[in-house]
Amino acid sequence: MKIIYRDGTVAECPVELEQEVIRHSAAHIMAQAISRLYPHADFGYGPATEKGFYYDVDLGNTKLTDEDLVAIENEMRKIVKENLPIKPFILSREEAVKLMQERGAKYKEEHIGDLPEDAVISFYQQGDYIDMCTGPHLCYTKALKAFKVTQQSGAYWKNDKDNKMLTRINGIAFRTQQELDEYVTLMEEAERRDHRKIGKEMGLFMMCDEGPGFPFFLPKGMDLRNALIDYWRDIHKQNDYVEVSTPIILNRTLWETSGHWGHYKDNMYQTVIDDEDFCVKPMNCPGGVLVYRSKPHSYRELPMRVGELGLVHRHELRGALHGLFRVRCFTQDDAHIFMRRDQITDEIVGVVNLINEVYTKFGFEYFVELSTRPESSMGSDEDWEAATDGLRAALDKLGLPYTVNEGDGAFYGPKIDFHLRDSIGRTWQCGTIQLDFQLPHNFELEYVDEEGNKKQPIMIHRVCYGSIERFIGILTEHFAGKFPVWLAPLQAKVMTLPGTDHSHAEKVYQVLKDNRIRVELDARNEKIGYKVREARQVDRVPYMVIIGKKEIEEGTVSIRDRDTDQTVTMTLDEFVAMINKQIADRA
Repeated sequence: MKIIYRDGTVAECPVELEQEVIRHSAAHIMAQAISRLYPHADFGYGPATEKGFYYDVDLGNTKLTDEDLVAIENEMRKIVKENLPIKPFILSREEAVKLMQERGAKYKEEHIGDLPEDAVISFYQQGDYIDMCTGPHLCYTKALKAFKVTQQSGAYWKNDKDNKMLTRINGIAFRTQQELDEYVTLMEEAERRDHRKIGKEMGLFMMCDEGPGFPFFLPKGMDLRNALIDYWRDIHKQNDYVEVSTPIILNRTLWETSGHWGHYKDNMYQTVIDDEDFCVKPMNCPGGVLVYRSKPHSYRELPMRVGELGLVHRHELRGALHGLFRVRCFTQDDAHIFMRRDQITDEIVGVVNLINEVYTKFGFEYFVELSTRPESSMGSDEDWEAATDGLRAALDKLGLPYTVNEGDGAFYGPKIDFHLRDSIGRTWQCGTIQLDFQLPHNFELEYVDEEGNKKQPIMIHRVCYGSIERFIGILTEHFAGKFPVWLAPLQAKVMTLPGTDHSHAEKVYQVLKDNRIRVELDARNEKIGYKVREARQVDRVPYMVIIGKKEIEEGTVSIRDRDTDQTVTMTLDEFVAMINKQIADRA
């Protein structure tokens, strides 16, 4: 595949650049199509992204429909067919500003003003369309083989809520039609698994206009949530963690000491109590630090592994909210480990093993990233180097492959991030391990060593689920709502055949309920096929317990398995033993 750089050089495209060049060129072709259909359009940014491309456009008062998106895609196909050459040119700053003014491109003109004085200002042209861009690009529009306009949304100019809301038009582009078709199939499957849709069908959670970004968990959602929390507590007790709970609101001075006020205040909710500034916590760690600092400690107590299921609040832009994936309040399954320097490697290895056990339980594959010091950070070079080396040593000891994500650490320390891969190949960043020398220093934490000297402990911040709410969303899509028996909000449903005496079914229901099985009774006078379909497709119940005259006479139950759609007959005691074993084993 040939590409053209902004200096006019034509060369074979490096393999690692192919997708980006294809998608960036697609963004330009889409912008040209939009400009043909909407001559008044003014264009902001139009980059390639990891999954496609988009263009932010000011369309004035024009509101696009789904039919308009189809029209834009069709116009793109015309431009591709015209096989227009894509040619670069470079202008001085004055010439570039003049050109943008002549074309009425006020956003591009403003962007020029944001560039450094010595910036090279380059443009690409295809037909009558000109776009400011650094390239590289395809050489001809016909080289764009496979693309699709997918959706529209809103986006503030420069991602600033004080600026105008533009229309963001998204698309996808691939090297071949086969790759595009495979992606479209994947997206259709992802839409079928959308946790917002499944959550509504199953009655797991809801969102209200009265609290945007603040999820409401419904009874069945709470059953699922509590099953996750019970597992979390069990596995942490096995690994010698203790559990605490710290306040949601703490004064501003605490957050200034921790460094969150300086690095995170725009995302924190604030209030005033007794004429003093307070903050609603966006993280649990300062509260955990206060717990440690509440009494003296000896080296014999370390490591101290302290877990907390802490409700945190973070201000997110309304346009960024998305089901359970992006919310304004969520529960972090936090833990903070206080330790000596000589314990760093072993403690990190222990955390990695715990996280691996959790993710394996849910059938997730994962990969690992080591994120290093960001541009905005606290602490000395020596501490950052020691912390980063400690994380590397633990990963190397485990023989765990990892990639380095330069500059993406927390402001107080480097971190290891765990990216899950779900059942349809998507990745999610959930677990994290952060090594922190700074908070113990800021809060003057101490322990007494074996010689009676005061030393400063090192701190690990870590989560497994990350956010319980988000993890539930991920699990819902991973399993398409068909949760394993131990997690399922409804584990069994007792249903009667038409004309059957309800009293026997009620006794079966009561026995299951007495055995702490999450069960419902469906004694409606409906056909059994209808009841079964509803239980499998809507409630996604693992086991349907069918009661008819035959089962009453023989003292048995017929069990329909959700996953195999097979029906077997057994005694009620046998079924109770079977399902209880699956629940106990968390199979």
